[in-house]
Amino acid sequence: MANVDGSWDCVVKSPLGDQKMTLTVNSAGDTFTGAVSGAMGGMDVTGEVEGDTITWKQSMTVPMPMTLDCKATVEDDMLKGSVAAGAFGSFPLTGTRTA
Repeated sequence: MANVDGSWDCVVKSPLGDQKMTLTVNSAGDTFTGAVSGAMGGMDVTGEVEGDTITWKQSMTVPMPMTLDCKATVEDDMLKGSVAAGAFGSFPLTGTRTA
């Protein structure tokens, strides 16, 4: 199991307020599969792993259709990164491993 694997309770600090989500990560070499679920829905995600850093794209439809570019680095049981929302800028992402 890579250091990035697990279930993460995350918060994105967005202009719409704190967006809470659960991220699951199951790595296999330099890629991962998983899922994101939260108040704005849920979806399966796939991404890349480089050391203790993961990157993935996720689509959203509320409040408008948009693709988010996500990047986070794991240190022990903490995750820290950002979510880039195109012309709307980039927002901080933090998380704590729950499993």
